[in-house]
Order: sequence, then C-alpha cells, then structure tokens
Amino acid sequence: MLLELDCGNTLIKWRLLDRENRVRDRDMSPDLVELQRLLGGQEREISGCRLVSVRSPDETQVVVDQLTSWLKLHPQVARPNETLVGVSNGYLDPQRLGMDRWLALVAGYHLCRKACVIIDLGTAVTVDFVAVDGKHLGGYIAPGSKLLRSGLKRHTRLIRYEEQPKSDLEIPRPGRTTAEAVEYGCDLMLSGFVREQLRIAHQILGGSLVVILTGGDAERMAELLPEGCHIVSDLVFEGLALACPMELS
Repeated sequence: MLLELDCGNTLIKWRLLDRENRVRDRDMSPDLVELQRLLGGQEREISGCRLVSVRSPDETQVVVDQLTSWLKLHPQVARPNETLVGVSNGYLDPQRLGMDRWLALVAGYHLCRKACVIIDLGTAVTVDFVAVDGKHLGGYIAPGSKLLRSGLKRHTRLIRYEEQPKSDLEIPRPGRTTAEAVEYGCDLMLSGFVREQLRIAHQILGGSLVVILTGGDAERMAELLPEGCHIVSDLVFEGLALACPMELS
C-alpha cells in the first residue's frame, strides 16, 4: 500500500491507497503518533510513501526522518519547480508559491487540459488561473469562512455566540441575532469573493473555462455557481501523484 501525506501547519491529512490506487483509509492527524494509532497496524503493509508539506524545511525534515524510522523506507517529498506535467509556474519566484497550492493547480489543469480556475476553499481561500497552454497566471488569497468568523470573535468584544445556524447561500436573509448576523455576513463575503473570481476569470481566460473547486467549503460554494463546476476533494493528492509518481513493488 501507499501512504500519502499533506502536512499543513497544524494538521496532517493522509490517505492510504491499495495497489489499484483505491483509497483504503483516510483521516487527519495532529502528528505522526496519532497517525500510527489510527492506522492500527496497517503500516506493516505500506511499501511506499510520498508527501507534500507547507512547513519549514527543518520541520519537514523532522517529519521525513520520523517516517523513515517508523516505516523503514524513505518517503518521496514534492519539491517546488518551475514546470510540472505541462504546467508552468507563474510566480516571479516559483519557490514562493505554496506547495499545496502548486500541486492543486497542476492537478486541476491536468484533469481538464483547458483554461481553468482552481478555487481551494479551506482555512484560506486560494484562487489560481491557468491558461489553455498550461501557463499559470497567478491568483488571489483571502480568508476562508473559519478565519472570517474567528477574526470577528477575536477582535470584537461584543460578538460572542455558540449556535452555528446554516444560511441559504442563494438569498441569506438579514440576521436577527448576533449569531445569524455573523454567519450570514461571512457567507455573503465568501460567496461574493467567489463570484468575483469567476467574473475576473472570464475576463482573463475567456468564456470557455473549467471551474474546479476543492477544500472544506467547496460543496456549499458550488450551490452559487453555474452548473458544470467540478468538485475534486483530493486535488492536492492528485497533484502529489504527478509530482512523485511511484510504482509499488
């Protein structure tokens, strides 16, 4: 089996693939100790490991060393580069583009082979435009839904609430409690940002483009968009497979 890891700043997303590339297990862990517990002995069947990390080089090396000691094999690590499977990095300094974002946009273009906009709706919202020839044109970064809400609570003394109502994203009504006002307001900010990205994308890339959503809020935001947008939950892992191809023995 193949163990894949996406090492974020606080959590490690992981999944376990069998020889036919089917997902056998998946979860999130705060560290490798918890990951080992969740695997429950399945690590004995692991014959390959690859990972992507947004952590510092020193922190990433610690993870690599721990995995090497634990699994008795050396993991492959996705590294920044200027081109990958037909996609060219559009950053002025390609090393500065986050690896998770780079792998997601590479995977998005590889899936459709057309002009596309990749929107990752996670803790932060990242947007990347890729032209029909695979040239990455850059993108945008904004706070995600959790950051919007936590920022209000952290910096505004009177905004305190426990309930988490769900709004109708198409027509969020005015909130009649502080909780509703915050929840609906943040939904409007996020949905307005997504709609504006599509408007900009059509200006830059033309009318014939593919919209690919990923991240925790992808399904909710898809309600706002024209039919035909694609939700790909494991886009970073899809890119990791392109950056670190492996054949299991």
